[in-house]
Amino acid sequence: MTDALKYALNSVVTPLIRRPRLLQVAALCYRMKGAQKEVLLITSRGTGRWIVPKGWPIEGLDGAGAAAQEAWEEAGVKPGKIDRDPIGSFGYDKILDNGVPAPVEAQVFAIEVKTLKDDFPEADERTRKWVTPQEAATMVDEPDLKALLLSL
Repeated sequence: MTDALKYALNSVVTPLIRRPRLLQVAALCYRMKGAQKEVLLITSRGTGRWIVPKGWPIEGLDGAGAAAQEAWEEAGVKPGKIDRDPIGSFGYDKILDNGVPAPVEAQVFAIEVKTLKDDFPEADERTRKWVTPQEAATMVDEPDLKALLLSL
């Protein structure tokens, strides 16, 4: 291995691989329809894939509060009951604005939906869909999120 290749490996590639995961918060929004629990999925703005509302921590809010804020902005959710402790987490690679992928760990907070509004900040950018947890697990890409949905 040449010195230039060793330098590139040690100074560029290795730090990218070993980067700590960035933290996000996610909202697993649910409702009861009779005896069946349903979860709310939304589409991502970039790729249109099915996801749960999620985003970066918000100064002045705890994880559950930030997840509730993301649920409002991205899905129009007015929460009823919010679990203050995360029910799980999932990892994924987020493509940052500069085009570089960053490893992210999203802590998931369960939020019972009290009301779903049609007029919310990202209404024109996303599609929403109520599905069973089993259906949701087939629609999302992240393996740990699939497992979390199947455990409901």
